[in-house]
Amino acid sequence: MDIADIATREYVEVDADERLSKVRSIFERENPKGLVVTDDGEYEGIVNERQLVQSHVQDTAKVRGLVRSAPKVRRHDDVREVARVLVESRSKIAPVFEGDNLWGIVTEDAILRAVLENLETLDIPEIYTDDVVTVTEETSVGRAINLLREHAISRLPVLEDGHLVGMVTTHDIADFAVRDMERQQKGDRSGDIDRVLDIPVYDIMNSPVETVSIEETVQTAVSQMLDNDYAGLVVTPAEDDRVVAGVITKTDALRALTYTEEDHLAVQVSNVELLETLTREEIRERIEDVADKFQKMQVHHANVRFQKHKERLRGTPLVYCQIRLRTNKGQISGSGEGYGAQPSFRVALDKLERRVLEVKGVQADEEYRGQLLRKLGEL
Repeated sequence: MDIADIATREYVEVDADERLSKVRSIFERENPKGLVVTDDGEYEGIVNERQLVQSHVQDTAKVRGLVRSAPKVRRHDDVREVARVLVESRSKIAPVFEGDNLWGIVTEDAILRAVLENLETLDIPEIYTDDVVTVTEETSVGRAINLLREHAISRLPVLEDGHLVGMVTTHDIADFAVRDMERQQKGDRSGDIDRVLDIPVYDIMNSPVETVSIEETVQTAVSQMLDNDYAGLVVTPAEDDRVVAGVITKTDALRALTYTEEDHLAVQVSNVELLETLTREEIRERIEDVADKFQKMQVHHANVRFQKHKERLRGTPLVYCQIRLRTNKGQISGSGEGYGAQPSFRVALDKLERRVLEVKGVQADEEYRGQLLRKLGEL
Protein backbone atom coordinates (compact mmCIF):
# COMPACT_ATOMS: atom_id res chain seq x y z
CA MET A 1 0.00 0.00 0.00
CA ASP A 2 1.31 3.47 -0.85
CA ILE A 3 0.21 6.83 0.52
CA ALA A 4 -1.35 8.20 -2.67
CA ASP A 5 -4.86 7.84 -1.20
CA ILE A 6 -3.83 8.77 2.34
CA ALA A 7 -2.04 12.04 1.70
CA THR A 8 -4.11 15.19 1.51
CA ARG A 9 -3.78 18.55 -0.20
CA GLU A 10 -5.67 20.18 2.65
CA TYR A 11 -3.17 21.64 5.09
CA VAL A 12 -2.57 24.87 6.96
CA GLU A 13 0.24 27.00 5.55
CA VAL A 14 1.90 30.05 7.07
CA ASP A 15 4.65 32.32 5.82
CA ALA A 16 8.03 32.20 7.59
CA ASP A 17 7.64 35.90 8.47
CA GLU A 18 4.27 35.39 10.18
CA ARG A 19 4.09 36.48 13.81
CA LEU A 20 3.85 33.77 16.47
CA SER A 21 0.72 35.38 17.88
CA LYS A 22 -1.18 34.44 14.71
CA VAL A 23 0.32 30.94 14.69
CA ARG A 24 -0.81 30.38 18.28
CA SER A 25 -4.34 31.44 17.35
CA ILE A 26 -4.35 28.98 14.42
CA PHE A 27 -3.49 26.09 16.73
CA GLU A 28 -6.13 27.18 19.23
CA ARG A 29 -8.78 27.60 16.53
CA GLU A 30 -8.10 24.72 14.13
CA ASN A 31 -6.03 22.25 16.22
CA PRO A 32 -3.87 20.97 13.32
CA LYS A 33 -1.16 18.31 13.84
CA GLY A 34 1.34 20.76 12.39
CA LEU A 35 1.73 23.79 10.13
CA VAL A 36 3.60 23.92 6.85
CA VAL A 37 5.92 26.92 6.75
CA THR A 38 6.87 28.49 3.42
CA ASP A 39 9.12 31.37 2.39
CA ASP A 40 8.02 33.21 -0.75
CA GLY A 41 5.98 30.12 -1.65
CA GLU A 42 8.90 27.71 -1.21
CA TYR A 43 8.72 24.95 1.41
CA GLU A 44 10.79 25.73 4.52
CA GLY A 45 9.68 23.16 7.10
CA ILE A 46 7.02 22.55 9.72
CA VAL A 47 6.02 23.84 13.14
CA ASN A 48 4.06 21.76 15.64
CA GLU A 49 2.17 22.81 18.73
CA ARG A 50 4.71 21.31 21.13
CA GLN A 51 7.45 23.56 19.73
CA LEU A 52 5.20 26.54 20.13
CA VAL A 53 4.13 25.70 23.67
CA GLN A 54 7.64 24.90 24.88
CA SER A 55 9.21 28.01 23.40
CA HIS A 56 9.56 31.19 25.44
CA VAL A 57 9.70 33.34 22.32
CA GLN A 58 7.59 36.47 22.35
CA ASP A 59 4.40 36.59 20.27
CA THR A 60 5.92 39.38 18.18
CA ALA A 61 8.72 37.08 16.94
CA LYS A 62 8.56 35.46 13.51
CA VAL A 63 7.73 31.80 13.03
CA ARG A 64 10.91 31.16 11.00
CA GLY A 65 12.80 30.98 14.30
CA LEU A 66 10.89 27.82 15.27
CA VAL A 67 10.87 26.05 11.90
CA ARG A 68 12.20 22.48 11.97
CA SER A 69 12.97 20.33 8.97
CA ALA A 70 10.72 17.33 8.41
CA PRO A 71 11.44 14.28 6.26
CA LYS A 72 10.09 14.62 2.74
CA VAL A 73 8.09 11.74 1.25
CA ARG A 74 6.73 11.07 -2.23
CA ARG A 75 3.09 10.55 -3.17
CA HIS A 76 3.61 6.89 -4.05
CA ASP A 77 5.99 5.91 -1.23
CA ASP A 78 5.10 2.71 0.59
CA VAL A 79 3.09 3.24 3.76
CA ARG A 80 5.56 1.17 5.80
CA GLU A 81 8.43 3.38 4.70
CA VAL A 82 6.48 6.54 5.51
CA ALA A 83 5.60 5.10 8.94
CA ARG A 84 9.32 4.46 9.53
CA VAL A 85 10.19 8.00 8.49
CA LEU A 86 7.62 9.49 10.88
CA VAL A 87 8.76 7.33 13.80
CA GLU A 88 12.46 7.98 13.26
CA SER A 89 11.95 11.73 12.91
CA ARG A 90 9.47 11.81 15.82
CA SER A 91 7.06 13.78 13.65
CA LYS A 92 3.27 13.73 13.44
CA ILE A 93 3.23 15.18 9.94
CA ALA A 94 5.39 14.84 6.81
CA PRO A 95 5.34 16.97 3.66
CA VAL A 96 4.45 15.03 0.49
CA PHE A 97 6.27 16.01 -2.68
CA GLU A 98 5.52 15.40 -6.35
CA GLY A 99 8.74 16.06 -8.19
CA ASP A 100 10.26 19.17 -6.64
CA ASN A 101 6.92 20.64 -5.62
CA LEU A 102 5.06 20.36 -2.35
CA TRP A 103 1.88 18.41 -3.12
CA GLY A 104 0.34 18.03 0.35
CA ILE A 105 0.92 16.32 3.69
CA VAL A 106 0.44 12.95 5.35
CA THR A 107 -0.24 12.61 9.06
CA GLU A 108 0.29 9.92 11.65
CA ASP A 109 -3.47 9.70 12.22
CA ALA A 110 -4.22 9.30 8.49
CA ILE A 111 -1.87 6.33 8.22
CA LEU A 112 -3.30 4.67 11.32
CA ARG A 113 -6.88 5.11 10.07
CA ALA A 114 -5.90 3.57 6.72
CA VAL A 115 -4.39 0.45 8.28
CA LEU A 116 -6.78 0.16 11.24
CA GLU A 117 -8.36 -3.11 10.08
CA ASN A 118 -4.93 -4.75 9.78
CA LEU A 119 -4.13 -3.96 13.41
CA GLU A 120 -6.73 -6.48 14.60
CA THR A 121 -4.13 -9.26 14.27
CA LEU A 122 -1.80 -7.54 16.75
CA ASP A 123 -2.24 -7.84 20.52
CA ILE A 124 -1.26 -5.03 22.86
CA PRO A 125 1.49 -7.08 24.64
CA GLU A 126 3.30 -7.36 21.30
CA ILE A 127 4.01 -3.63 21.00
CA TYR A 128 3.33 -1.79 24.26
CA THR A 129 5.95 -0.54 26.74
CA ASP A 130 5.88 -2.37 30.06
CA ASP A 131 8.71 -0.63 31.94
CA VAL A 132 6.78 2.50 32.86
CA VAL A 133 8.23 5.46 34.77
CA THR A 134 5.66 6.84 37.23
CA VAL A 135 5.32 9.66 39.77
CA THR A 136 3.06 10.45 42.72
CA GLU A 137 0.73 13.40 43.24
CA GLU A 138 3.34 15.07 45.47
CA THR A 139 6.16 14.82 42.91
CA SER A 140 7.31 18.31 41.94
CA VAL A 141 7.09 19.58 38.39
CA GLY A 142 10.88 20.01 38.45
CA ARG A 143 11.37 16.33 39.30
CA ALA A 144 8.87 15.32 36.61
CA ILE A 145 10.80 17.35 34.02
CA ASN A 146 14.02 15.58 35.03
CA LEU A 147 12.36 12.16 34.66
CA LEU A 148 10.95 13.02 31.24
CA ARG A 149 14.38 14.21 30.14
CA GLU A 150 16.30 11.31 31.69
CA HIS A 151 14.13 8.63 30.11
CA ALA A 152 13.36 10.50 26.86
CA ILE A 153 9.61 10.03 27.32
CA SER A 154 6.65 12.38 27.02
CA ARG A 155 4.19 11.16 29.68
CA LEU A 156 4.19 10.04 33.30
CA PRO A 157 1.32 8.13 34.94
CA VAL A 158 0.56 9.52 38.41
CA LEU A 159 0.03 6.92 41.14
CA GLU A 160 -1.30 7.16 44.67
CA ASP A 161 -1.11 4.07 46.90
CA GLY A 162 -0.12 2.10 43.81
CA HIS A 163 -3.25 3.06 41.88
CA LEU A 164 -3.57 5.23 38.77
CA VAL A 165 -5.02 8.66 39.56
CA GLY A 166 -3.75 10.88 36.75
CA MET A 167 -1.37 11.56 33.87
CA VAL A 168 1.11 14.39 33.30
CA THR A 169 2.73 15.04 29.92
CA THR A 170 5.37 17.34 28.50
CA HIS A 171 2.55 19.32 26.90
CA ASP A 172 0.83 19.78 30.27
CA ILE A 173 4.02 21.03 31.91
CA ALA A 174 5.07 23.33 29.07
CA ASP A 175 1.57 24.71 28.60
CA PHE A 176 1.20 25.43 32.31
CA ALA A 177 4.63 27.08 32.54
CA VAL A 178 4.06 29.31 29.52
CA ARG A 179 0.58 30.36 30.63
CA ASP A 180 1.90 31.10 34.10
CA MET A 181 4.70 33.24 32.71
CA GLU A 182 2.28 35.12 30.48
CA ARG A 183 0.30 36.10 33.57
CA GLN A 184 3.36 37.71 35.10
CA GLN A 185 4.18 41.33 34.44
CA LYS A 186 7.58 42.90 33.84
CA GLY A 187 10.23 42.29 36.48
CA ASP A 188 12.52 39.58 37.80
CA ARG A 189 11.01 36.20 36.90
CA SER A 190 13.69 33.93 38.39
CA GLY A 191 11.58 33.37 41.49
CA ASP A 192 8.55 32.61 39.33
CA ILE A 193 10.44 29.83 37.53
CA ASP A 194 11.47 28.27 40.85
CA ARG A 195 7.88 28.44 42.04
CA VAL A 196 6.63 26.60 38.93
CA LEU A 197 9.23 23.85 39.41
CA ASP A 198 8.15 23.35 43.03
CA ILE A 199 4.46 22.91 42.20
CA PRO A 200 3.20 19.30 42.70
CA VAL A 201 2.12 17.49 39.52
CA TYR A 202 -1.30 17.08 41.15
CA ASP A 203 -2.00 20.69 40.18
CA ILE A 204 -1.45 20.14 36.45
CA MET A 205 -2.17 16.44 35.82
CA ASN A 206 -5.08 15.12 33.76
CA SER A 207 -7.67 13.02 35.57
CA PRO A 208 -9.39 10.63 35.04
CA VAL A 209 -7.00 8.77 32.71
CA GLU A 210 -8.06 6.90 29.58
CA THR A 211 -7.05 3.23 29.85
CA VAL A 212 -7.20 0.04 27.78
CA SER A 213 -7.12 -3.59 28.91
CA ILE A 214 -3.98 -5.58 28.13
CA GLU A 215 -6.22 -8.28 26.64
CA GLU A 216 -7.45 -5.99 23.84
CA THR A 217 -6.07 -5.80 20.32
CA VAL A 218 -3.95 -2.95 19.00
CA GLN A 219 -6.88 -2.09 16.73
CA THR A 220 -9.05 -1.40 19.78
CA ALA A 221 -6.39 0.76 21.41
CA VAL A 222 -5.71 2.79 18.25
CA SER A 223 -9.45 3.29 17.63
CA GLN A 224 -9.76 4.62 21.17
CA MET A 225 -6.86 7.03 20.62
CA LEU A 226 -8.14 8.24 17.25
CA ASP A 227 -11.71 8.73 18.47
CA ASN A 228 -10.60 10.77 21.48
CA ASP A 229 -7.53 12.46 19.95
CA TYR A 230 -5.17 10.90 22.50
CA ALA A 231 -1.49 10.27 21.77
CA GLY A 232 -1.31 7.34 24.19
CA LEU A 233 -3.21 5.16 26.66
CA VAL A 234 -2.34 3.49 29.94
CA VAL A 235 -2.50 -0.30 29.66
CA THR A 236 -4.08 -2.06 32.65
CA PRO A 237 -4.78 -5.66 33.70
CA ALA A 238 -8.24 -6.86 32.69
CA GLU A 239 -9.25 -7.31 36.32
CA ASP A 240 -8.23 -3.86 37.62
CA ASP A 241 -8.09 -0.63 35.61
CA ARG A 242 -6.38 1.18 38.50
CA VAL A 243 -3.12 -0.75 38.07
CA VAL A 244 -0.53 0.36 35.48
CA ALA A 245 0.74 -2.55 33.37
CA GLY A 246 2.24 -0.40 30.63
CA VAL A 247 1.69 2.37 28.09
CA ILE A 248 0.75 2.16 24.41
CA THR A 249 1.05 5.09 21.98
CA LYS A 250 0.24 5.90 18.38
CA THR A 251 3.98 5.78 17.74
CA ASP A 252 4.08 2.17 19.00
CA ALA A 253 1.39 1.27 16.46
CA LEU A 254 3.22 3.08 13.65
CA ARG A 255 6.43 1.31 14.62
CA ALA A 256 4.67 -2.05 14.35
CA LEU A 257 3.91 -1.29 10.71
CA THR A 258 7.65 -1.22 10.01
CA TYR A 259 8.30 -4.75 11.31
CA THR A 260 9.68 -6.94 8.54
CA GLU A 261 10.39 -10.59 7.77
CA GLU A 262 13.97 -9.90 6.72
CA ASP A 263 16.78 -12.33 7.54
CA HIS A 264 18.62 -9.75 9.62
CA LEU A 265 17.39 -7.93 12.68
CA ALA A 266 14.97 -5.06 12.01
CA VAL A 267 16.34 -1.98 13.77
CA GLN A 268 14.60 1.36 13.98
CA VAL A 269 16.60 4.46 14.86
CA SER A 270 14.96 7.68 16.07
CA ASN A 271 16.68 11.04 15.45
CA VAL A 272 19.11 9.62 12.89
CA GLU A 273 20.59 13.08 12.32
CA LEU A 274 22.52 12.64 15.60
CA LEU A 275 24.41 9.55 14.38
CA GLU A 276 27.35 11.37 12.77
CA THR A 277 30.02 8.64 12.30
CA LEU A 278 27.84 5.87 13.73
CA THR A 279 25.94 3.95 11.00
CA ARG A 280 22.65 2.09 11.09
CA GLU A 281 24.47 -1.07 9.95
CA GLU A 282 26.96 -0.82 12.80
CA ILE A 283 24.12 -0.36 15.28
CA ARG A 284 22.35 -3.46 13.93
CA GLU A 285 25.50 -5.60 14.05
CA ARG A 286 26.36 -4.57 17.61
CA ILE A 287 22.84 -5.33 18.84
CA GLU A 288 22.84 -8.70 17.06
CA ASP A 289 26.15 -9.54 18.79
CA VAL A 290 24.52 -8.88 22.17
CA ALA A 291 21.37 -10.85 21.30
CA ASP A 292 23.47 -13.82 20.17
CA LYS A 293 24.76 -14.23 23.72
CA PHE A 294 21.38 -15.79 24.57
CA GLN A 295 20.56 -18.25 21.79
CA LYS A 296 17.09 -19.06 23.13
CA MET A 297 16.08 -15.41 22.91
CA GLN A 298 14.53 -14.42 19.60
CA VAL A 299 14.61 -10.68 18.93
CA HIS A 300 11.59 -9.57 16.90
CA HIS A 301 12.50 -5.91 16.65
CA ALA A 302 14.95 -3.37 18.05
CA ASN A 303 14.28 0.30 18.63
CA VAL A 304 17.16 2.72 19.24
CA ARG A 305 16.29 6.24 20.30
CA PHE A 306 18.70 9.16 20.56
CA GLN A 307 17.88 12.46 22.21
CA LYS A 308 20.12 15.53 22.32
CA HIS A 309 20.34 17.68 25.45
CA LYS A 310 21.46 21.31 25.66
CA GLU A 311 24.56 20.50 27.73
CA ARG A 312 27.80 20.41 25.72
CA LEU A 313 31.44 19.47 26.20
CA ARG A 314 33.89 21.13 23.79
CA GLY A 315 31.01 21.69 21.38
CA THR A 316 29.71 18.10 21.51
CA PRO A 317 26.15 17.75 22.87
CA LEU A 318 25.18 15.38 25.66
CA VAL A 319 23.12 12.62 24.04
CA TYR A 320 20.76 10.13 25.66
CA CYS A 321 20.42 6.71 24.04
CA GLN A 322 17.86 4.01 24.77
CA ILE A 323 17.90 0.55 23.16
CA ARG A 324 14.75 -1.51 23.48
CA LEU A 325 14.43 -5.11 22.27
CA ARG A 326 11.10 -6.84 21.76
CA THR A 327 11.79 -10.56 22.18
CA ASN A 328 10.13 -13.89 22.87
CA LYS A 329 11.36 -13.41 26.46
CA GLY A 330 9.64 -10.04 26.83
CA GLN A 331 10.99 -6.50 26.50
CA ILE A 332 14.62 -5.85 27.39
CA SER A 333 16.21 -2.40 27.40
CA GLY A 334 19.34 -0.47 28.23
CA SER A 335 20.02 3.25 28.28
CA GLY A 336 22.87 5.67 28.83
CA GLU A 337 24.25 9.13 28.19
CA GLY A 338 27.46 10.38 26.62
CA TYR A 339 28.85 13.32 24.71
CA GLY A 340 27.93 12.33 21.17
CA ALA A 341 25.84 9.49 19.76
CA GLN A 342 28.61 6.88 19.69
CA PRO A 343 29.60 7.13 23.40
CA SER A 344 25.96 7.15 24.52
CA PHE A 345 25.24 4.11 22.33
CA ARG A 346 28.20 2.23 23.87
CA VAL A 347 26.93 2.91 27.41
CA ALA A 348 23.38 1.85 26.50
CA LEU A 349 24.66 -1.27 24.71
CA ASP A 350 26.74 -2.27 27.74
CA LYS A 351 23.68 -1.98 30.01
CA LEU A 352 21.60 -3.91 27.47
CA GLU A 353 24.19 -6.71 27.39
CA ARG A 354 24.18 -6.98 31.17
CA ARG A 355 20.38 -7.13 31.15
CA VAL A 356 20.37 -9.85 28.48
CA LEU A 357 22.83 -11.91 30.54
CA GLU A 358 20.65 -11.40 33.62
CA VAL A 359 17.63 -12.74 31.74
CA LYS A 360 19.73 -15.63 30.49
CA GLY A 361 20.83 -16.41 34.06
CA VAL A 362 17.27 -16.35 35.37
CA GLN A 363 16.16 -18.64 32.54
CA ALA A 364 19.04 -21.04 33.26
CA ASP A 365 18.14 -21.10 36.98
CA GLU A 366 14.52 -21.88 36.15
CA GLU A 367 15.53 -24.69 33.80
CA TYR A 368 17.90 -26.15 36.41
CA ARG A 369 15.15 -25.97 39.04
CA GLY A 370 12.75 -27.77 36.67
CA GLN A 371 15.29 -30.48 35.94
CA LEU A 372 15.97 -30.94 39.66
CA LEU A 373 12.27 -31.25 40.47
CA ARG A 374 11.82 -33.81 37.70
CA LYS A 375 14.72 -35.87 39.02
CA LEU A 376 13.32 -35.69 42.55
CA GLY A 377 9.99 -36.84 41.23
CA GLU A 378 11.64 -39.91 39.75
CA LEU A 379 13.04 -40.98 43.12
